[in-house]
Amino acid sequence: MEDDLTSLVVADALARMEKAVEHTQAEFSAIRTGRATPALVEHLRVEYYGAETELRAMAGFSVPEARLLVISPYDKSSLGAIEKALQNSDLGINPSNDGTVIRLAFPVPTAERRKELVKVVRQKAEDGKVAVRNLRRGARHELDALQKDGDLSDDDLDRVEKELDRITHEQVAAIDRLLSHKEQELLEI
Repeated sequence: MEDDLTSLVVADALARMEKAVEHTQAEFSAIRTGRATPALVEHLRVEYYGAETELRAMAGFSVPEARLLVISPYDKSSLGAIEKALQNSDLGINPSNDGTVIRLAFPVPTAERRKELVKVVRQKAEDGKVAVRNLRRGARHELDALQKDGDLSDDDLDRVEKELDRITHEQVAAIDRLLSHKEQELLEI
């Protein structure tokens, strides 16, 4: 019985930690590197026939060149609404509309801007690590409660806590790898 409870606590903590890592990765993908990527605009909300719709549900994306993103609406009548949403977004890029597709040309970020983006990425990575550590703390509280109730021996508690620490270190290392990759991406010209 006690193994089932402890394995449930550890499995739940692992699943939540993996989600925290995935969230951090999604946060990274939304940071502009000067390269064109659909992740920068696919979640943009567009006012379309009176409803807020995500851009990815309304258009296809292609990247013919490293710094050019082409947005091809499924419904050509939505071009104006998409263009307006892009202009009102915080991208800082003026879309060019040729009547069938919208093109976004991404400028090369300045060295100063790249350094600012590295700081933002590091902060997001730190937020992800804090989330993982908070999940470890929550799991430890659950394990302590199991021990207090007599469902878990001291030796088993030590064993499970070591397993929890190992999982936590793996997830933090995964965030560090993502951070390193994103920093290299940001700093290359």
